[in-house]
Amino acid sequence: MDRSQLLDAIVAIAPIVILIYMMTKKNSVPSYIALPIAALLVYIAKLVYFGSDANLTNATIIAGLLTAFVPIFIIWGAILLFKTMEHTGAMDTVRGWITSVSPNPVAQLMIIGWAFAFLIEGASGFGTPAALAAPILIGLGFSALPVACLTLAMNSVPVTFGAVGTPTWFGLGQLKLPPDVLLQVGINSAIIHSVAALVIPLIALSFVVSWRQIRANIVFVYLSILSCVVPYLIIAFFNYEFPSLIGGMIGLFVSAGLARAGIGLSRDTTAAATTAAASPAPGRPSSASGGFATPQPGFAEVAPAAYAAPQMSLAKAFFPLWGTVLVLVVTRIPELGLKGLLNATEPAFQADLGTLGQLSVSAALVAKLSNIFGTTANWAFNTLYIPAFIPFFLVVGISLLLFRTDRATTNAIFGETYDRMKKPILALLGALVMVSLMRAGGDKALVIVIGQAFADAFGHAWQYVASYLGAIGAFFSGSNTVSNLMFAGIQKSIAESLGLNVPLVLALQSVGGAMGNMVCINNIVAVCSILGILNMEGYIIKRTFVPMFIYGIIAAVVGVFLG
Repeated sequence: MDRSQLLDAIVAIAPIVILIYMMTKKNSVPSYIALPIAALLVYIAKLVYFGSDANLTNATIIAGLLTAFVPIFIIWGAILLFKTMEHTGAMDTVRGWITSVSPNPVAQLMIIGWAFAFLIEGASGFGTPAALAAPILIGLGFSALPVACLTLAMNSVPVTFGAVGTPTWFGLGQLKLPPDVLLQVGINSAIIHSVAALVIPLIALSFVVSWRQIRANIVFVYLSILSCVVPYLIIAFFNYEFPSLIGGMIGLFVSAGLARAGIGLSRDTTAAATTAAASPAPGRPSSASGGFATPQPGFAEVAPAAYAAPQMSLAKAFFPLWGTVLVLVVTRIPELGLKGLLNATEPAFQADLGTLGQLSVSAALVAKLSNIFGTTANWAFNTLYIPAFIPFFLVVGISLLLFRTDRATTNAIFGETYDRMKKPILALLGALVMVSLMRAGGDKALVIVIGQAFADAFGHAWQYVASYLGAIGAFFSGSNTVSNLMFAGIQKSIAESLGLNVPLVLALQSVGGAMGNMVCINNIVAVCSILGILNMEGYIIKRTFVPMFIYGIIAAVVGVFLG
C-alpha cells in the first residue's frame, strides 16, 4: 500500500473512529447526536478530500434520509406490538405460560433469546428477532440492558440464512456463481456458524446470568443449541434458504419440551438471574429511566405473586406473537406466491417531481424515487413487504379488535409508542445518511477504500481476517445481505488473486456479515428504542464487540480446516 492509499484509508475510516469514540467514551454522546455528527464528517470528507460530485453526494443524502424509514417503521411496529400486549394483559398470560414451562432463568433465556429468535431470523431478518424476543424477556423480569446485549449476540448464528436465505441467494447472487459453488458457500458458512454456536450463546448468557448458573444448566444449554444447529447444518448441505427457519422451528419445540421435562436443568431456581454483568454500573440509571435495572431475582421468586392468575386464554394472549410469525412465514416463502405479489414493482402511478426525481408507486405500494437531482441515486420502499405494516401494524390492528381495547387504552398504546420513537428517529436518520454516503461512489466508495486497504495490509494472511471485513459491512449497513452486496466482489477478487479457496472466503464474508449484527449501529439503536434504554449504545458496542471478535477467531480457525 503506497502513501496515497494509506491516507485515503485513514480519511475514510476517521469518521467511524470518531463515532465509536463519541459513543464509548466515559461521558458518551447520545446516538441521536453522535450519528448525525458522524454523517456530517463523512459528507465533508467526500466533498473536500475525495472530491466527490456535490450533486450526487446531496442526492445520496436524500436517498439515505428516505431509506431510514425502513428501520423507523419496523421499530415503530415492534414497539406498538408489545405496548399492545402490555396494556391488554396479554403479556401477563405469556409470562405465566413461560414460567409454567420452566421457572429456570437459563431455560427462559434459551427458549426465547435463542430458539425463538432463531426461528424469527429464519423467517424475517431485518432485526425482527431482537424486536420480538427482547421485550418478552424484559416482561419475565430480566434487566433491559443485559437483555439487549444478549439478544444482539444471540442473533448471529442464523443470520446468514435469515429471511429465507436472503443474505446468501441475493447477497451473493450478484457474483453469478454456479449453483453448486453457491451451495458450497452455504455449507461452509453453516459449518463455521455451527462451531461458533458452541461458544457464542454461552457468552451471550453471561451478560444476564452468572457463569455458575450457566455451568449448572450446561446440559440443557447445549441440548437447546444443538436442537437448532443440527437440523440447520443438515439442511444447509441441500438448501441455502431454509436452514434457519426449519432449525429454529425444530429447536423451539425441542427446547420447550426439554425445559418442561426439566432435562439438563438445575433444580435450583432461586439464584439471582442477574450478575455483575447485569448490575447497575456506577452512576447509571435504573431501567425505569432507560438504563440498567437493579439486579433481579430468578423469575421463580416473583412469578407466583405476579402471574398466578392469567386473565385470558393462552392462544388469545399469544396471538400477537403467533400471528406475527404466521404472517412472516406466509409472506416470506416464495413458493406460496405472496412474496412476489407484495414486491410487485410494475408502476401503477408515476409522477415527475422535477429536479427531485421521478416517483413511481406500484399496485403493491412499492414506492420508488429515481434519478434524484438528475443523478444515479435512487430510493425504493417496499411498503407491504418490510416487516412493519405487515405484519406488525396489521397484527396490532387485529389484536386491538380481538382484545376489545377501549379508546383510552388504545390512545395510551399509540401515545407511549410515539414518545419512545422521538430520539431514535434522529439517530436512525443520521445512521442511514452516514451509511449511504459511505457506500456511494462505486469503486471509490469509502467502504471499498477501507476494504481494499485491509486486503493490502494482510496479503496472504487474508483468510484469517476476511470475516472482519464482512462484519464492517454489517456495522455500516445493519444487514448481512448489504454487507455481502458491498464486499463479496472484493472478497472474491482477493481470493482469486491470492490463490485462496473462493467458496471458503465468500463463506467467511457471509459469516462476518452475520456476526457484525452484534455491533451494528442500526440494530443497537433499534433494540435500545424498543426496550426504552437511553444513551447506552456505546456501552452495548463495547460489550458485544467481545463475542463478535471471538466469533471472527473461531471463523478463522475453522476456515483453516475447511481450506
